[in-house]
Parts: sequence; C-alpha cells; structure tokens
Amino acid sequence: MALRSIKPTSPGRRGMVVQDNKDLSPNKPKKSLLSVKHSNAGRNSTGKITVRHRGSGHKRRIRIIDFKRDKFDVPGIVDSIEYDPNRSARIALIKYADGDWRYIIAPLNLTLGDTIISSETAEIKVGNSLPLGKMPAGTQVHNIEMTLGKGGQIVRSAGGAARIQASEGRYTLLRLPSGEVRQVLNECRATVGQVGSIDHKNVKIGKAGRKRNMGWRPSVRGLAMAPNAHPHGGGEGSSSIGLPGPKTPWGKPALGRRTRGKKSSDRLISSRRYKK
Repeated sequence: MALRSIKPTSPGRRGMVVQDNKDLSPNKPKKSLLSVKHSNAGRNSTGKITVRHRGSGHKRRIRIIDFKRDKFDVPGIVDSIEYDPNRSARIALIKYADGDWRYIIAPLNLTLGDTIISSETAEIKVGNSLPLGKMPAGTQVHNIEMTLGKGGQIVRSAGGAARIQASEGRYTLLRLPSGEVRQVLNECRATVGQVGSIDHKNVKIGKAGRKRNMGWRPSVRGLAMAPNAHPHGGGEGSSSIGLPGPKTPWGKPALGRRTRGKKSSDRLISSRRYKK
C-alpha cells in the first residue's frame, strides 16, 4: 500500500494524505461473509454512554474474519485483496480447495494467486499458519493466539509484527510490537509475516469531515467548560487548569496513570514494555 497527496483545492484538503487503493481488487465483498453492524453511538446495553464522542458516521458491514485459521491441511488461493472499514489492515479473500471461502488479515507481500495453508507441517511462508513451537527463532508473526483454540487476539493492526525470540520448555518467547517480551504456549497458532498497510500510520486526515465519517463526534476542551461541568473549567479568560495534573470530567487522573490491573497472566510477561 502506497500513499498519495491530495490536490489542495480547499484548506481542508491541503496537506491531506490518503492511502492509494491500487492494490485493492475491484471485487465487491463476499455476501456470505458479511453481517450487519448496528451503531450504538458509544452506549452500552442499558443506553448509558460509556465511550464519549462517538456517533453518526458512515454505515458499515462486518466482514467475518477467520482469526482461528482452523481450516487445517487444506490449501487456499488468494482471490482478492479488499478494504475493511472496521480495521486498519487490508483483508484477503481465500478460496480453499474444498470450495469454502474465508477472509483473513492480509499480510505484507501477499499477492493475488498466492497459495496459503494452515498446517503443523506448513513451510515458513507469508500467510501460512502453524503453531509457534514449529517456527524458528527470528520469524515475524501476527494474528497470535493467547489461549489455545480461541483464535488470534494480538498483533492484528496495520504494520504489526511480533518476533519469535526462543522456545523454552512449553512456551515460546515473543517480542511484541510494544517492546514487551511475553511467553505464549507452543501449541498456540500464529500467521507468518507482518500485517500489511504499513503506511497506515502516515495517513493525514486533513479535515474534520473525514473524522465524522469515521464515527467520531466533536470534543470540547475542559478549559472551555464551566466549573460545574469539568474540573478544568472556570476562571477569567484563558487560564491554567490550576490542578496538580490534568483530570477527567469525573476528577480522576487523565494522563500518566496506568489503568491495567493485575492479571493472572502477568506471570507470562518476561519483560515489560516500560521501565518501572
């Protein structure tokens, strides 16, 4: 995937950088692999807003992605590379030898007509899926299972890749994109290669309207609010927040405070991504 700049016909389009879609196939999405996505505008099942500044946006349909890669020992051919509005990465439509169709996350350098397979004896080739314990050290992987049989849970966004460092007993050491080194069971599966769309991080939105199309609504600064609406509010004219640190609308620390609690899986983290 490459990038292209937009002709500055308006202030909003000046400096806008978008993805070049020449790598996409002209095919329409596979109807049997689509499902309806209902917009909840950031509300939970009781109607309470749990994520602020969400709503509106363009209608989307969910592409059913095969994160488990459980079509074992059946080769498949890449039929098309498609856009998915629900993720940063591209997706690939795979036609298997038994007539089944499935979507997978498209890794870098996977092209039309390539053959992939999910097998314990598969070769180390981009797009193939096999257990972590069957891969040599130094292999780049994505769509990694953390619980056996649950399907890929981590390293699924554009440009993401983890690197296998070593195997120690029942576990494989992985260096994740964040820098964290983590142990994962040898039997857990992963897909060889790096996730495509590596230039996604360099896209420049350019104008507010594109952000609205993504489903994001405007956000008001706390400093611009009244003191009864936000801890940063109040004061005459432009003023500082007047607090030891920035706060959320509910008075809790907004920046720098870690929100991840203790988990039973912490024992599998060999090296944190940050220094204590």
